[in-house]
Amino acid sequence: MNVNNVTLEVVCVAPRDYPDSFMPEFAFVGRSNVGKSSLINCMINRKALARVSQAPGKTRTINFYNVENQLYFVDLPGYGYAKAPKSEKEKWGKMIEAYLLKREQLKVVMCLLDIRHEPSEQDKQMLSWIKHYEKNLIIVLTKADKLKRSQLPKHIAGMKKALDMPDAIVIPFSKETKQGKDELWAQIQSLIP
Repeated sequence: MNVNNVTLEVVCVAPRDYPDSFMPEFAFVGRSNVGKSSLINCMINRKALARVSQAPGKTRTINFYNVENQLYFVDLPGYGYAKAPKSEKEKWGKMIEAYLLKREQLKVVMCLLDIRHEPSEQDKQMLSWIKHYEKNLIIVLTKADKLKRSQLPKHIAGMKKALDMPDAIVIPFSKETKQGKDELWAQIQSLIP
């Protein structure tokens, strides 16, 4: 997709604030600091529309990015080791679950995992939840540039095995080299009516 016009249209914490739109939505989930905002910026050809931080837990709201008035990228709060009170983390969990469970415009959930590490228990729980509710899923393995190309197939196979998801769509991605960007756009465009 040729992307020129993107805006952060809605920032919200509750379903009543979601955009009143029928455009397809593509949600990004993953641990804090796995690279959700960086991936979104790369996909929309921007440096910093989605806020990127070295500190985990920067995204604390559901952010709807209107892409070319054709679709939304939905950046969800990260789960995991963000420095926040337990009550705040629980609130984020409920916010994520409410969105993923009830939003009819949701076309696919893109679960981001760091290709260099085994999936955490929270990653496995998230993927198990997505599978249980039969949501369309794409697994995006971030930071692929940190490995040699020859190592990628082994890491992809290892991730599928660790997750017990042999048939999952898995795309290695790098914001540095743009690896996986075209493949991810192809998957997205195949799901736009």
